[in-house]
Amino acid sequence: MLYRRQLTGYRPVAFAAALALVAAGLAACSKDGPDGTLKDFLAGWRSGDLSAVGFVGADGGKVSANDVTTQLQELSGDLAKQSLVLTTTAVKTTGDIASAEVKLDWTLPGGTPWSYNSTVRLTKQNTKGWRVVWEPVIVQSELATGDKLKVRRVSSKRAGILDAKGTALVTPRDVVTVGVEPQKIKNLAQLQKDLDAAFKSIKVTVDMSNLADRVKNADPTDFVDLVTLRRPDYNKIRDKVRPLLGTSFIEGTRNLAPTRAFARALLGTADDATREDIDANPDSVAQGDVVGHGGLQQRYDTALRGTAGLSVVIAREAADGTVTDAQLFSTKAVDGKPIKVSLDTAVQNAADAALATQKQPSSLVAIKVSDGTVLAVANGPDGGTVDTALSGQVPPGSTFKTVSAYGLLAKKVVTADTAVNCPKTANVDGREFKNSGGEVLGSVPFHEDYSKSCNTAFVGLAPKLGAAGLNEAATALGLGTQWDLGIDAFSGKISAAETPTELAAATFGQGATAVSPIAMASVAAAVARGQFKQPQLVLDPAPAKAAADGPQLDPAAVAALRSMMREVVTDGTGSALSDVKGKPVYGKTGTAEFDDKSKDTHSWFIGYQGDVAFAVMVQKGGAGAEAAVPLVSTFLNTLNS
Repeated sequence: MLYRRQLTGYRPVAFAAALALVAAGLAACSKDGPDGTLKDFLAGWRSGDLSAVGFVGADGGKVSANDVTTQLQELSGDLAKQSLVLTTTAVKTTGDIASAEVKLDWTLPGGTPWSYNSTVRLTKQNTKGWRVVWEPVIVQSELATGDKLKVRRVSSKRAGILDAKGTALVTPRDVVTVGVEPQKIKNLAQLQKDLDAAFKSIKVTVDMSNLADRVKNADPTDFVDLVTLRRPDYNKIRDKVRPLLGTSFIEGTRNLAPTRAFARALLGTADDATREDIDANPDSVAQGDVVGHGGLQQRYDTALRGTAGLSVVIAREAADGTVTDAQLFSTKAVDGKPIKVSLDTAVQNAADAALATQKQPSSLVAIKVSDGTVLAVANGPDGGTVDTALSGQVPPGSTFKTVSAYGLLAKKVVTADTAVNCPKTANVDGREFKNSGGEVLGSVPFHEDYSKSCNTAFVGLAPKLGAAGLNEAATALGLGTQWDLGIDAFSGKISAAETPTELAAATFGQGATAVSPIAMASVAAAVARGQFKQPQLVLDPAPAKAAADGPQLDPAAVAALRSMMREVVTDGTGSALSDVKGKPVYGKTGTAEFDDKSKDTHSWFIGYQGDVAFAVMVQKGGAGAEAAVPLVSTFLNTLNS
């Protein structure tokens, strides 16, 4: 059967051909006999040196060894550099004519085996001895002079990323790639300025700093790509960019999430394979493949991409120059297998919408309280490129007072109503600790120290909690334990609190303690639930080493802590959330210092509303009430609209 030439050939493996020879009975035969000649031929085929072998054509005319070497390479085509094992049985001789069956065992790209038998004929020419009758059918029985064996790739279909209900989050969507064509450009500087304005009008930043060099080095008719836009985004600026002299456009599809920002850092992207991708995976990735870069797309790239099939064909050129393919062997492509994640589209969109209002790097994680599934993983601005929401390692600031407060309440060191002094400053071994804004509450109930975030009150209680109590409370709430979400996530690292000053700092979320937003969202969920459950993100394939559920938390301590978290919103540092839509909000603000040489602080808020727990962090955002709380307000109002 004939097949039209496919556009993409398989990239051959770049290593020297490895041929092995197993010739039953040849070693004991005379070099001057047909057995010896066949042995020399197969050894020469293996080494590429056929100088020890004589050849004649099918018509009896002499053929040089160099010509045979060249033809072997040309006929083998894409297989010339693939591994080949040659095995033969004894030569059958009748007078001056002999023949032997040879088995060819190829190892095709990707390790696929392909075997078949061939026949080598020999003839004896008087005093010249035995000669191999050279003919293309030695390489493969259907080959003729001028033919080539080619490996054609049969692409697999890349699978999508699904939500918990099985609905595709990442699926093929229409895109338009905007570029320029050098020969059409009249004024590059003005074109670049106009394009930049158009892109910024849809909040897309395109680096065109090297555009002049790219245009200069391109051929006049080349397409110099600038950015690929989703069709809805492109339509917004279509009338601005199409009239510009020099612009050019290519329409297509790409596997994309619902919006540009949608869990962007978590999901990653699926793009055309780069040269680096191909070089790193020569057996499985070829030009034209779609490969995952970053996030889940990269982590599960092999499963999502599937396995390409291949076919070995005879490429035969006709007199008019057309080339047809005659298939000899094929394997089917295995399409990729989708992965299923716990993201909820409505919650994720609300999270992305909240961070869209913040110019500083920011993160928001939302977790379903009842079962621990992760509903949203957002990073900003514009979706972010680094998944700080999962893997960030930053001090938690006063949100960690939730952990310390649980430890103090569970150890019965205090109750919510125990009077605890909140002075302006507190000194521990010569180190002075102070409150934000120089606040002084005096001797007030512990719940007020918590709701108004008094650092010095927690410093005063630190010795009663102790390093062991601090770490026990953190462990009970899941911090610093081994998690497996199916993708990298930082569960926190708790300070050893080995000195009085470090213990004091760690008690209100400073010192050596580091957490991620998902770790603190999990703390909020644990308090709301009354038990730690490891967050669940990748549902299928299920992670192999997910952490076991923790023990039930102390009921009295949890009840008191919930009441204190509610007070933060009704009468404390999170009061701006008192009138958000939906059910009552519980939470804790946080202001985290991260550099002794800088006055900048990270802004935090952790909490829950109904069945949704969350954590928000704004890098260098100032106090928790200044940056994080407004984002929480936008998130909850959007979610409950």
